[in-house]
Amino acid sequence: MVKVDDLDLKILSELSNDSSISIPLLSKKINVNSSVVYSRIKRLIKRKLIERFTIVVNDSELGYEVKALTGINMDTKKRDHIIEELFKIEGVREIAEVTGRFDILVTMYAKTLDQMHKLVSEKIGRIEGVLSSESFIEMKSRTKAMPYMPSKSVD
Repeated sequence: MVKVDDLDLKILSELSNDSSISIPLLSKKINVNSSVVYSRIKRLIKRKLIERFTIVVNDSELGYEVKALTGINMDTKKRDHIIEELFKIEGVREIAEVTGRFDILVTMYAKTLDQMHKLVSEKIGRIEGVLSSESFIEMKSRTKAMPYMPSKSVD
């Protein structure tokens, strides 16, 4: 594990909340000189604590109103084939291998419930090696940025 100090954690926390923030605004926000913030960010990138800067797309503004998590049980001998086939399906965004009652969880987006139904029944259901699936339609979601806060030592 890479060692970080409180300043690194403040920078990571602020960038997690808004990666488009300018260096001058970030330095003002955390009350640290701009050149120090710039060099710290470069160091965090070099040490691979920051992997990339990205955006969050508003899927519903593009018409993707339905999000589902689908748990899949599969023939584990066909794992690679199943994952490969899942990624070919338009609307599949993420596949996570998990513990628990499912082998994998698939995050999918569709424009309508009917389209989501077709994704699950006609696409996923027909992949060789998929034994069963259960889908969970997202009704409402709330998120928060991960707070990378300084650790408090206990005396």
